[in-house]
Amino acid sequence: MNTGIWPAVNGDGQPFRSLSAGNLDKIRYGRTTTAALHVLARLDDGKLARKCPNATAFLSNVAAAVLRQKSFDRARLFRLAHLNELERDLVVDVLGIGEVAGLVALPNGSMAQLQESAFAGIWHVRFESEVAHEYVEIGGIPEIVRRAATDLTVTNLRIDAEPEGAMNVLPVLAEVRERALAWRPGMSAQIINFTLMPMNSVDLAFLQQSIGNGPVQLICRGYGTCQVQATRVRNLWSVQFFNSNDSIVLDTLQVGDVPTEVLAADEDYEDSAERFRDIMEAYFN
Repeated sequence: MNTGIWPAVNGDGQPFRSLSAGNLDKIRYGRTTTAALHVLARLDDGKLARKCPNATAFLSNVAAAVLRQKSFDRARLFRLAHLNELERDLVVDVLGIGEVAGLVALPNGSMAQLQESAFAGIWHVRFESEVAHEYVEIGGIPEIVRRAATDLTVTNLRIDAEPEGAMNVLPVLAEVRERALAWRPGMSAQIINFTLMPMNSVDLAFLQQSIGNGPVQLICRGYGTCQVQATRVRNLWSVQFFNSNDSIVLDTLQVGDVPTEVLAADEDYEDSAERFRDIMEAYFN
């Protein structure tokens, strides 16, 4: 599967950068759909065709690809390197900003930023140290997310001695380890809800220390806020939901593939294809 740019680990074994809370504030870039349409409305069709032919062709190819995309299809990549600055800015403006954004730590120590466009299932991916490898990807989630969550995590959860004052953390960790080891692609996700589980502060601290932070952090800003974090353990994700006061209202661990909360579905592709077609017909034909 085409996963875009995946740097090889340096010979000195440089580790990927750990992700911590607050990193996601860095990655919201581009315009909203409304702002993007205001920009387009100020440009007549002749000016777009004359000054940005590569961008027009690029967007036409993206529109055709999302129309054909299904959830089980391989992701499709469209690189931005051949566009000049004006054309690249136009593409970014048309794509706009969607609900999901994320960071992926790479094996060479650098970071990839991803932003879902205003059209669900169309993603803008860029690398902090590899500007030439910026691209647009069509898929449920950029494949670099799955690649990192597989290649940069461990298969077995290590459980250390129970800390003083713990109540229930050891059996919970044992269950998490068993489920994560047993999970295979195609199986349903398994959810462990900590919101109502009888665990004290010692339990929770030891749990967080044991599973650790992984190489992927995603946030969905829809009707509420959902933060999805890959843990250090393969097939294990932290999924937290927040209210308008940024207080956690649902705290879970999910065993499985990338959580559905941040994935585009078939109906999303259909809606995106229709709206994208309308913009292309209104401003580029």
